[in-house]
Amino acid sequence: MSQSEWPRGDERPRRRHRVALAVILVVIAFAAWEILTRVVAYTSDAYVRSDLVAVAPEVTGHIIAVPIQDNQTVHRGDLLVLIDPEPFRLALDAAKAAVRQATAQAKADQDATAVATAEKQSADAALLFAEETQKRVQTLAAQAYNSMAQLDAANDTLRRAMAAEAAASAAQAKAGEMLATDEAATARAEAALALATWRLGRTHVRAPVDGTINNLTLHVGDTARADRPLIGIVDAHAWRIIANYPEYQLPRLIVGGTAWVWLDSHPWHFYRARIAGIARGISRTPDPQGLLPYVAPTTDWIRLQRRFPVTLHLVDPPSGLTLFMGADARVVIFP
Repeated sequence: MSQSEWPRGDERPRRRHRVALAVILVVIAFAAWEILTRVVAYTSDAYVRSDLVAVAPEVTGHIIAVPIQDNQTVHRGDLLVLIDPEPFRLALDAAKAAVRQATAQAKADQDATAVATAEKQSADAALLFAEETQKRVQTLAAQAYNSMAQLDAANDTLRRAMAAEAAASAAQAKAGEMLATDEAATARAEAALALATWRLGRTHVRAPVDGTINNLTLHVGDTARADRPLIGIVDAHAWRIIANYPEYQLPRLIVGGTAWVWLDSHPWHFYRARIAGIARGISRTPDPQGLLPYVAPTTDWIRLQRRFPVTLHLVDPPSGLTLFMGADARVVIFP
């Protein structure tokens, strides 16, 4: 009897058995996955990260020296770029001359103020004497001991003393105003001198951190513009692992807990790490400001559960371990 001639009734139990077996296997796999995910928190969505320090000059000028190379290791304080200092030296010399001029003018005004003050004191004394004389002559004239001519002369002397005192007061006030103006000019000149000194010092652009030069495209002759990044340095002391974990696994992760990291750049070796932080929020849309991390919810057109970044720090990594920013990693945590 050929296979096509077998009784159809014999196929139905076999088909039911296969369906039942498939269902059982699915249930077992699901149960095993649930049990495993409660014992092990694993993610392959992890990568190595550090801080990329964007070094920008604080002054604008032509670059005359770039004593570094791409991928070079630098230390904090190392010279990265030299901007032509000559224009800044000239500005500094001009600022020094302005300070000298302002200081000399202020000194002259101080002398003028001292003279005006002395003249005012003399005018005050003369006025006081004229007032006392006028009172005495007026009293004697009322008693007929002095003539009216003497009284008129005393009154005239008093008027001239008052006028002289008023002129001396005005001269003193004007001298004081000139002195205050020139002292302010001196302060502005000294501030301009300090700024010129500061700008000259900023022609030497130095490394703010220890790290490695990354993607250097700078050349002698280029123009450095203030506050525009010229060089990127991968910080040597900010290495960390960012592991994106599904939201259902987050409650079992504890800051300070132990994790094990597999680095694709150094395969076949697990490195012990510590959970340094768990993100408390993510952006559901790409955030141009980057204030919240954004983790893409899809990969290869597959919709994934929302994932949150977990920051890990390697614990006592080998001294010869070289990390690469952006390299892939895998993380296993036993909650």
